[in-house]
Amino acid sequence: MEAIITIVGFLGAGKTTLLKYLIKNYEAKGWKPFVILNDYENAYLDAQQLTDQMELKSIKALSGSCICCSGIVELRNIVNRIPERENGITLIEANGTSDACSLMEFLGVGINERFLPPIQVSVIDVKNWQKRGEHNTLESNQIQVSSLLVLTHLDEISSDKQIAVIEELKKLNPTAKITTMADLDVVFLPELIPSNNVVHKFNHLKSHWASCSVDLPNLPDVDCIYEICNALPKSILRVKGCTKVDKDENYTYFERKPDGQIHVRPFNGVPVTGAKLLTIGLGSEPVLLKEAIKKSLA
Repeated sequence: MEAIITIVGFLGAGKTTLLKYLIKNYEAKGWKPFVILNDYENAYLDAQQLTDQMELKSIKALSGSCICCSGIVELRNIVNRIPERENGITLIEANGTSDACSLMEFLGVGINERFLPPIQVSVIDVKNWQKRGEHNTLESNQIQVSSLLVLTHLDEISSDKQIAVIEELKKLNPTAKITTMADLDVVFLPELIPSNNVVHKFNHLKSHWASCSVDLPNLPDVDCIYEICNALPKSILRVKGCTKVDKDENYTYFERKPDGQIHVRPFNGVPVTGAKLLTIGLGSEPVLLKEAIKKSLA
């Protein structure tokens, strides 16, 4: 039977980093992963970033909906249509605002018998744990029914801080295994069992954030990327973009994470959606994005 592993966690916690780690290690051990990516805006950009590890036909982007509520039926249908293959394993990366409890409650209903009951892995940003202000409840909710908690962003974190966060995690989810990325053994993940913890419900709809995207022209230099990211308000928790820079024939991908850090790297291939700038969070409006682009070009 084929295991289904869902990856949840707050925006910027490191879900995609974990996903890439799992893909690499499962393929090295002869497994054949199928990946489903969910995001509010242009999950196709993220899907293309995985094509240096696996074929695009084994990746499904689910964009514009939340898989724990409005997108749950589409997610279930996608899972049931996954081709059967020897040593198959399905990896699902949920968007950063997913109600992880509802996702696990509904995903397993109506799944083909060839699949094992879904298990959930939460990615925990130790550095920023419970520093999300009004979003702290969402962050803590996302770990309640996970079978495994993976600690990330441990650089420059004291051992006392790490121990304190682990103690908080154990209070919220006393049955989950806790590990770091460096100590994670992918072989035992399919052997995990679904959590049966008692769930503390919260109003997930309050966590549905605004999102939008606009076309992004070629930029004269990399400085424009930083100017665009810095021009957008902090209420926008995630900024992502892909375009050509200067005379480079290849595309460049960039993102601003919730902590404000900006990362720039080469994009894998040509974006199927065209060059785009997209945002997630309060204030995500096309006119605001266009103004930021205009100022950077001036």
